[in-house]
Amino acid sequence: MLANFLEKSKPINFIIYLGLFYCFFFIAATLNISEKELTSYDVFAGVSYFFLFLFSFFFYRFLVSKNKLTSGNSYSFFLFTLTLIVFISKLFDFKLLTLLLIYLFFLRKIYSLSSPKKVIQKLFDSGLWLGILFILEPFSLLFSILIFTAILLHQKITIHTLITPVMGFASPLISYFAYLLWTNTSKEFTQLFSFDVINSTSIYAKDYTIWVFGALFFLTTFSIFLKSPKVLSVNNSFKKNWILLITNLILTTIFALTINEENGSEIIFLLAPSSIIIANGFEVIQKKMLKNILFGLLLIGSIVTFFLATI
Repeated sequence: MLANFLEKSKPINFIIYLGLFYCFFFIAATLNISEKELTSYDVFAGVSYFFLFLFSFFFYRFLVSKNKLTSGNSYSFFLFTLTLIVFISKLFDFKLLTLLLIYLFFLRKIYSLSSPKKVIQKLFDSGLWLGILFILEPFSLLFSILIFTAILLHQKITIHTLITPVMGFASPLISYFAYLLWTNTSKEFTQLFSFDVINSTSIYAKDYTIWVFGALFFLTTFSIFLKSPKVLSVNNSFKKNWILLITNLILTTIFALTINEENGSEIIFLLAPSSIIIANGFEVIQKKMLKNILFGLLLIGSIVTFFLATI
């Protein structure tokens, strides 16, 4: 029954997933506020988090549906929702949610390169969003590889396609440098290029994060081996996007492990590629009974993990 519902990708599914998430969002927010005296800042923060999550959901759905990264089902959105529920107690952070939202903007432009429309504009915008990401988190420069991989897979390599994303990337950096120069704090600009890797991956072993990461890693790897033979045997746009998804996954994993301020929540950046890859793997499974069991276990496991982590 659950598998039948997830096979549909209609607005009602989106609303139900959104409602499910916000039930847990309000529980976590209420528990967080009950521990201290409620202030006007807490109300403002709560409303801000509400809309940041809402925008993240919207752009993730747009990313998947617009670029046809799954076969018309809502598997990926279901997985995206469950993982956010698991990490919700760690996601009440403006910088983290802003990074996630800008990251989704960036991916939206990257995967849209499969269409021949407005290519130069998309390349400029992808560089622009990457430049903003870089200012907020320098290690995001790693995603520049994704831009040129997308160009190699979907577009012709020309001087225009190579230079345009670089120009887009430089635009916010020039504005940021001008601001720092005006405020006499230009040293902060040079610090952006100081990549000091802090190996603090031990944080993942302190709580449930290691188990969530392990589950994502297992399901994603299993789905890649399950789906790849079928995808790579046909030369179409989805084959190129599949290669791009796997590249995205590798880069995001490296990013999550090298980012300086680690608390486990950075794993949510893996959600975009991993949830889509896992959804494609589940599409290959023919037996609905097995799908129902897998989806049921994921739902129960996410809810249990949420309450163990929050309460």
